[in-house]
Amino acid sequence: MRLFLALATFLTLSMHAAESPNLLTIPLKDIDGKEMTLAAYQAKVVLVVNVASECGYTAQYEGLEALYRKYKAKGLVIVGVPCNDFGGQEPGTEAEIKKFCSSRFQVTFPLTSKVSVKGKAAHPLFVAFTGKEAGHPGPVSWNFNKFLVGKDGKLLARFDSSVAPESAELQAAIEKALK
Repeated sequence: MRLFLALATFLTLSMHAAESPNLLTIPLKDIDGKEMTLAAYQAKVVLVVNVASECGYTAQYEGLEALYRKYKAKGLVIVGVPCNDFGGQEPGTEAEIKKFCSSRFQVTFPLTSKVSVKGKAAHPLFVAFTGKEAGHPGPVSWNFNKFLVGKDGKLLARFDSSVAPESAELQAAIEKALK
C-alpha cells in the first residue's frame, strides 16, 4: 500500500511539473502600480517584451508601437515590461519610464512596473517563459526579448532582441497566432 501511495504521489507531482504554467494568472503590476494579470487580454494574442530606456535596442519602441497599431484591431496586445537587469539600462522610476515612452516614442501599448527577468529575483512570468516546460527554455539574454503568447495563454514563440518588430519572422508569427 505504501508503495502504491508513493508511486501515485510521484506520478501526480511529475504530471504537475510537466504542465506549463498558466501565464494568464501570474500577477503583475501595471506601470501605475495597479494589480493586473495577462488574463485581462484573454482571447487576444499578447507580445510581452522586456524593455529598457537606455539600450541599443530602445529604438524598437517605435517599431513595437507601429506593430501594436497595425494589429490591435485584429486582437494583438503588446505588453512592455521594463527591466534593469542588463547593464543598468532602465534606471528610472515607473513614472519616468512612462513619461519617456509616451513623450519619446508615443507608446500607447500597456506597460508594467519594472521587474527582474533573470536569476533568482526573476519575476514569475519570466520564470514561466524561460523554464524547462516553456517550450522555448533558456534565460533572457538581453533587453527587448519578445515572448508571443497565444489566445489560449500558452507561449507560442520567442524572439531574440535582434529580431526587429518589423521583421517578417515576427509578423508572420503574429499573423498566424491571430487566425
